[in-house]
Amino acid sequence: MRLPPAILGNTEEVLREILRFSAPADTTLSRYFKDHPRLGTRERGAVAEGIYAILRNKAFFTDFAEAGTNPTMRRLTILGLAEAMGADSLGGLTEEETEFLTRIAGIDRNLMPPQMRSNLPKWLFDKFVAQFGEEETLALADALNQPAPLDLRVNSIKATREDVIAALALAPVAAVPTPFAPLGLRVLRKPNLQNLDLFKNGSIEVQDEGSQLLSQIVGAKRGEMVVDFCAGAGGKTLSLGASMRNTGRLYAFDISEKRLAKLKPRMARSGLSNVHPVQIAHERDAKIKRLAGKIDRVLVDAPCSGLGTLRRNPDVKWRQKVEAIAEMQVKQASILDGAARLLKGGGRLVYATCSLLDEENDFIVQQFLAAHPEFFLVPMSQVLAEQKIALEMGDYLKLLPHKHQTDGFFAAVLERKPLPPRAPKADPDAGTADADADAQ
Repeated sequence: MRLPPAILGNTEEVLREILRFSAPADTTLSRYFKDHPRLGTRERGAVAEGIYAILRNKAFFTDFAEAGTNPTMRRLTILGLAEAMGADSLGGLTEEETEFLTRIAGIDRNLMPPQMRSNLPKWLFDKFVAQFGEEETLALADALNQPAPLDLRVNSIKATREDVIAALALAPVAAVPTPFAPLGLRVLRKPNLQNLDLFKNGSIEVQDEGSQLLSQIVGAKRGEMVVDFCAGAGGKTLSLGASMRNTGRLYAFDISEKRLAKLKPRMARSGLSNVHPVQIAHERDAKIKRLAGKIDRVLVDAPCSGLGTLRRNPDVKWRQKVEAIAEMQVKQASILDGAARLLKGGGRLVYATCSLLDEENDFIVQQFLAAHPEFFLVPMSQVLAEQKIALEMGDYLKLLPHKHQTDGFFAAVLERKPLPPRAPKADPDAGTADADADAQ
């Protein structure tokens, strides 16, 4: 089915704004669609898919779009829509543009120079090659330049994976179990989930399988006190709350009131009552200090470059700058140091990022351990065995899109050594009750 010729104009219009890279692409698209309410669901989908195809293939497309008599922006738009929707779906093309598309389609991209084939900026391509080698960098880049699948997490408080598969089949939506996350489902097509009863009643949440694994390796148990230190909109928070079987206390810390507000309707759907959202000013906030030494488990999904999410956010590789990595390292080290103070003796902290760069991952952990002899690294192979996750890893969790079909994630498990014994308190139950009040 052909797209209306006007879609070319819509896509080109929003592309001009997105390529300024002054805001995330999804934010710009949302604002554009809000300003153009007459665009239907199919048209919006075509515009969005065309934009993301351009962002994934920007290096390759730009090189060829700059040749010819037509404006570069129109040629970029044509290439993106043809890549995403198929060349036959485009209407309103001139004879020259049709010939241009045919010529580009005949190019063997495997014969192109490695950096252009990777569709990565030079600084990032060079970093990946230094870290992974050229051959694996190209395999990684190929995976990062493909759209991500749609993964769901089954809310174990409300349903089983088998029940959800059966209910989705009636929709009809085909889904298969994810290979590693025990509550994950991979949807074979992308339906409008908001219309499904399973979504409305909180039986499912959208969550990449890699993100689900991060929550699982925290190992949160019934009755524990747990902190999701950088909770955001709460995807991992909800997963942790279900792992705790809606018992104990789970604090969702974040500096953004807006992000925490998005968590509240998700909490209501999930049926969880053990989650306590807490807005903090920074990693040294007094609300954190009052809980020092009282927490069993902490998840630190640290702010990072986001380079592991390029399948979903391809604009990140063009918006992110090499200079920002050093700034991220300072922030990550400070957040990890602040969060570690929460742990009681024997407690565990999971430091995680959605970055693929060692500078944001291994380096931060090793720097922390060198400065904090009261902590030691728990090998990820041991943690995965404890959680019965069938993944081969060494000291760290390193999920890669071309190997594990997840977003790129890193995680390390740090355990605090037992603290010196203290004199017993008069009221043994006062600690958890006071802690709940202190964090408010």
